[in-house]
Amino acid sequence: MSTSISSKWLVLLALVLVGSIAACSKEDENQARKTVEQVKDKTEEIAGEAADKTKEAVSEVADKGKEIVSSTGEAITDGWITAKINLKFSDEKLLKDTRITVDTSDRVVTLRGTVGTDAAKKRAVMIASGTEGVLRVVDQVAVKAK
Repeated sequence: MSTSISSKWLVLLALVLVGSIAACSKEDENQARKTVEQVKDKTEEIAGEAADKTKEAVSEVADKGKEIVSSTGEAITDGWITAKINLKFSDEKLLKDTRITVDTSDRVVTLRGTVGTDAAKKRAVMIASGTEGVLRVVDQVAVKAK
């Protein structure tokens, strides 16, 4: 915030100096022009520094968004999500004897395979959606009665 206020004051000063050039001697006019150039250079420098700081802050936030930790303190990675879902599927009675593969990419889970009932399909999607760290579930599971 102080950077933009300082820049505004510097620009205002430059405008005042330029406006008073007509009433000045040649030496005063040259000095005023130098001052205006210095103000312009300083303003560009401040703006560049602010842009660099903004880029750094955005990069840090983006990196932290990728580093997610589970409620148990484990790092949540795509592999962690896949393993957690497969473990939950193995404990689910509705999903016994089903053939569902779980692929995770950027915390988006894709379910592929076949199940015997609509209830099993819904349960698989519900389990995957409810797994910590999952952003979205792509359901490509087919229902094939035995």
